[in-house]
Amino acid sequence: MFDVFGSVKGLLKLDHVCIDNNIFRLHYKATVIILIAFSLLVTSRQYIGDPIDCIVDEIPLNVMDTYCWIYSTFTIPNRLTGVAGKDVVQPGVSSHVDGEDEVKYHKYYQWVCFVLFFQAMLFYIPRYLWKTWEGGRIKMLVLDLNMPVVNEQCKEERKKILVEYFRENLHRHNFYAIRFFICEFLNLINVFGQIYFMDFFLDGEFTTYGSEVVRFTEMEPEERGDPMARVFPKVTKCTFHKYGPSGSVQKFDGLCVLPLNIVNEKIYVFLWFWFITLTILTFVSILYRLAVIVWPKARCYLLRARSRLSNHEDIEFIADKCQIGDWFVLYQLGKNIDPLIYKEVIVDLAAKLTGKDMV
Repeated sequence: MFDVFGSVKGLLKLDHVCIDNNIFRLHYKATVIILIAFSLLVTSRQYIGDPIDCIVDEIPLNVMDTYCWIYSTFTIPNRLTGVAGKDVVQPGVSSHVDGEDEVKYHKYYQWVCFVLFFQAMLFYIPRYLWKTWEGGRIKMLVLDLNMPVVNEQCKEERKKILVEYFRENLHRHNFYAIRFFICEFLNLINVFGQIYFMDFFLDGEFTTYGSEVVRFTEMEPEERGDPMARVFPKVTKCTFHKYGPSGSVQKFDGLCVLPLNIVNEKIYVFLWFWFITLTILTFVSILYRLAVIVWPKARCYLLRARSRLSNHEDIEFIADKCQIGDWFVLYQLGKNIDPLIYKEVIVDLAAKLTGKDMV
């Protein structure tokens, strides 16, 4: 199992300088790791076995397996629930009448590993955009002040550089902050879009999949219609067409077992709950961001919480002088600089801004 997930361990490394927030990291780090790990898992035959095994008379089994994997298998939706007292060989694969019984074809299993990897790439796009736009500004401004032990002379020189930078570039960080806010909004659009993309991929079954699985566990046994068996059937049928000696087409019905769907059904139950939770958290973070943008007092409270060791009067003075971009850069620095050094930066910055005419 370590061989399967060992290739994603590189994504677990911690950044020395934080340029975003926890919700943002849930998108480009946690979700990307989950999706890539699942993509690797569904391709690991040593844990799952062959993805499909079919049984049929007169047709070589390897030919039948390949044919049914390429051209899809099917189930009969109205036979998914076995009824006591009736001969039902396997739910969803009982005998059917062509033209009368509905037939549901299943082809998605060929694409699951590719789709999961593609989704992981989509989740990383906002991170890639922000990292490109950010250009290492926070790392440049931190200047190793995130170390708890810094040479006193170096510390004073770097604090002076940082304070002087803010004095000279006050009111010039708005575009920097706006680009981060755009990336946050892209995260929300992306997770919404991914939910509906998976719904399309699974023929309209994903949006209600998790809730139906929960409801299924609470139903009486005789009333249960397993949604996992409907979306990810473990036993399906496949019809092989073969030309006979006289040129006529002969049909051979085969029974196919899909061990891969035992894993797929659990993967998509987890993804349903993960995506719903991620959507809610992202939506709340967008509301928080809007409040920060339109309510200056909130920025003051947040800066005060970030710099708990600093004097409240200094914080309020700086928050009053700063625009949204200046506040955002200063808040990001508070995540990366040692608290004691950050307190000194706030004191020096407030002293530098005192008496300065602002535009």
